[in-house]
Order: sequence, then C-alpha cells, then structure tokens
Amino acid sequence: LGVNVKEMMNAVKSFYGRVQVSDFSRFGRQYRVYMQADAEFKNDAESFNSIFIRNNKGEMLPANTLISLKKVRGPEIVNRYNLYNSISINAAPAEGYSTGDAMDAAEKVAAEYLPDGYSFEWTGISLEEKKSGSQTILVFGLSLLFVYFLLSAQYESYIIPLSVIMSLPTGLLGVFIAVKLAGLQNNIYVQVGIIMLVGLLAKNAILIVEFAMQQKAKGLTTVQAAIKASALRLRPIVMTSLAFVFGLIPLMWTVGPSAKANLSISVGAAGGMLAGVGLGIFFIPVLYVIFQNLHDLLAKRFAMDEEEA
Repeated sequence: LGVNVKEMMNAVKSFYGRVQVSDFSRFGRQYRVYMQADAEFKNDAESFNSIFIRNNKGEMLPANTLISLKKVRGPEIVNRYNLYNSISINAAPAEGYSTGDAMDAAEKVAAEYLPDGYSFEWTGISLEEKKSGSQTILVFGLSLLFVYFLLSAQYESYIIPLSVIMSLPTGLLGVFIAVKLAGLQNNIYVQVGIIMLVGLLAKNAILIVEFAMQQKAKGLTTVQAAIKASALRLRPIVMTSLAFVFGLIPLMWTVGPSAKANLSISVGAAGGMLAGVGLGIFFIPVLYVIFQNLHDLLAKRFAMDEEEA
C-alpha cells in the first residue's frame, strides 16, 4: 500500500501520545506546540477508525486497514534489572533481628519457593552490606593481630600474649547478650563498640599479666604471681571499667535522629565491659598460668637442645 512504517507509527503516536509540531515566541519566552487528541478520544477504541495515514502516493488510508487492535492485560510499567524483567521487594527486619539475619531468611525463602528460571539479586544498601560482610571479619581479625604483635614485642614472647587475646571472648559474650536483651540489632554501631572493647579489655588483661610477670621475676611461683596480680589489680580495673560504663549511660537515654546509634554502641560496649571484667578477673589468671607454664616448658626444651648441640 506504499505506507512507510515510521510514518504510520508517528501518526498513531501523535494521536494517542503527543508530538511537538512547532514552537513560537511570545512575551520574551519560547513556547512549544504539541499535537494530541483529547482525552475522551484516547480512551475510546472506536476513535482508532478516525486515524488516516498518508502513503507514498499522497493517498489517505484508514489506520484500521494497516493495524489491528488487540486488547491484552499487563502492567503499566515494566521494571528491568540487568536487562531482565524484575520486581522490587522492600523489607525490614523484625525487632531483635539484624539486617544480616533478614537477608539470610530471604535467601532461604527464595531458594525454596522461586520456580525454575527465576532468581534474585540484592541492590542498594543490601548489596553493599553483602559485599562488605567479609570485610567486618577482616577488620576484627586485623585488630586482634595488631594487639597480639604489640604484646609479643612487649613481653618478648609469642605465647604469653595469648593469655590476653584468649580473655577477649568473655567481653564479646557480654556484648551479644546485652544487645539481645535490649532488643537491638547487631549493626555497624555494635561492631564499632566491639572493636573499641578489644583495646579496653586487652588493657585490663595486660594489667594483670604484666604485674604477674613482675611478681614471678621476684621469685614467686606462677600460680602465686597470678593470684597476687589479680588481687592487687582488681581495684583499678573495677574503677576504670565502672567509670567507662557510667560514661556510657547518658548515651542510652538520648533522643533524636542518632538515638538508635547511640543506644546500640552504648548498650553493646557497656554489656561487653561488665562481662569482660566480671568473668575476666577469674579467667585471665588461669590463662596466664597455662601459657606461662607453656612458655617456661618450651624455653627449657630449647635451652636443652642448644646445650646438646
């Protein structure tokens, strides 16, 4: 029939959509002129018969001789992600659960109920959290490694610093118990508090271990040195730890946009400090005795090997 497809689509578009056909200047401003059909004709399927399209001979042909209408149902907007049709699902974790727990639950549900050919992807903040999940473990590991090497240089031993490092889980246990009882999530603020506690709890353990080593150098046995160090260092450890906890109490009662962050870091740090002091005062001397005896045993063995050599 000599009708250009592009011309045909432009004619339909100008009727049901709108097309800029001209512009003009008035009162010092530029105005655009659009051509389109009235709303009442756009909603009437019979109005399609009123559209005529010019062919290459200049003849006007009715659109219904070139195009057939078929009524179908579908979404008004089709979202795509990585070129695939997609839908977005927004969710929030229930009280007492972290975003990581919610993401793990969503992955289990998707793996169980999504049919073949369907998959899911994380976007936005959830995607960044998924990517940085392993980095959190790396940061904690590096902080512990830094403390370990620092103590190794101070004590001139690779074994005795383990008595300090192995005492830290008592404080971490208190963090998670306090966060759970308060109905909070294990968020980034709690994790910042954990990193802070690594240094503070290590400081308490260092006070006991350092003094015990001094007492052992004066001639006391390992057990006697550990008991005396715990008794003499109990008061300064309790005083400094309680001062730290009392300093966190105002953060627990703050209001405003940062209240949740302040509550998370204060509750986690306070719970970890109380547990670390309450349990550490008993565990640290035991750990010191174990690793000090191991250090002495290995030192004797190396000395015997050198004498034999």
